[in-house]
Amino acid sequence: MVIARKELPDVGELVVATVQEIYDYGAYVTLEEYGGLRAYLPWSEVSSKWVRSIRDVIREGQRIVVKVIRVDRAKREVDVSLKRITESDKQRKMQWWKRYSKACKIVEIVAGKLGKSIEDAYREVVWRLEDEYSDVMYALERAIAEGRGVLIDAGVPEEWVDPLIEEASRHIKLREVVVKYKLVVQSYKPDGVLRVKKCMESIAGVLESRGVKYRLYVAGAPRYILEVYAGDYKTAEELAGEAVKSGESTAKQLELLYIAEREKQ
Repeated sequence: MVIARKELPDVGELVVATVQEIYDYGAYVTLEEYGGLRAYLPWSEVSSKWVRSIRDVIREGQRIVVKVIRVDRAKREVDVSLKRITESDKQRKMQWWKRYSKACKIVEIVAGKLGKSIEDAYREVVWRLEDEYSDVMYALERAIAEGRGVLIDAGVPEEWVDPLIEEASRHIKLREVVVKYKLVVQSYKPDGVLRVKKCMESIAGVLESRGVKYRLYVAGAPRYILEVYAGDYKTAEELAGEAVKSGESTAKQLELLYIAEREKQ
């Protein structure tokens, strides 16, 4: 089980939970990120729509994403809501949880091989990677692709570094992902073609300076497509966002119509 970095969640926090007991007045769930801490899901927070029974929405053993709505730190009581979670929030949180759990498991395996405790694993590796990169799996992916420096820069002790990269390479298969933007770039000025070209060059310049694989092509003027490739979505999104913002800044300077829309995956 994942070790919690803090004792209780904060109000407003999204957490992964497992439904344990269902009653007419509500349900009890355990919070996976907090060592199985028991939390209460009131009937009124199960669904924003009328339902005949709570069991029409959830079932025992089901893993769900909930939002913390009350925390009594003195009594260690937590209330959560299911109806205040959007589908996109649920998907993002579940994806994060799967990646985080897998990354922690890899670190725990290495801890066993090194004769370290699970507490050591989190204190010396997991939390340090979390502080440095926000996403532990992202850090391990980068370490596989870029080498030891990724872990060392986060303060991971030397004895962990090579075993971590070796173990992570067994469990993580890097794949190339793409983030795509649809762009509309247009000018009604006499030298409009040159202005649009400069805007495109500003977008490409950002990516080329970072050594990023990308495609920027016309989809029928004034429409363009930007595709940015990387080993993970977080990196691809950050790089694409940086390039799009550069294009927006240049477009303002050159008095261009500029619209950038992220294409859904």
